[in-house]
Amino acid sequence: MTKSELIDRLVSMNPALQVQAVEDGVKTLLEQITCSLEQNQRVEVRGFGSFSLHHRKPRQGRNPKTGEQVALSAKAVPHFKAGKELKERVDR
Repeated sequence: MTKSELIDRLVSMNPALQVQAVEDGVKTLLEQITCSLEQNQRVEVRGFGSFSLHHRKPRQGRNPKTGEQVALSAKAVPHFKAGKELKERVDR
């Protein structure tokens, strides 16, 4: 599901809401999650899951085309862990 599909589904489920209000709400929610991760904070949505950063150390990689060694720098990677309720609903 894309962001626009999510907005369309929310509007169809709540016809009293204006499309622009739903769009602003979805964009604000995603922006707040992004800003929290930028500040190295963990975001938890009860019953859904949590977003955090995993830190990767610098390492030696390999160019798959040439086989040449390449130095890869340290980086932070966003990580999502599904909550118990989400896992149970998906497993049905």
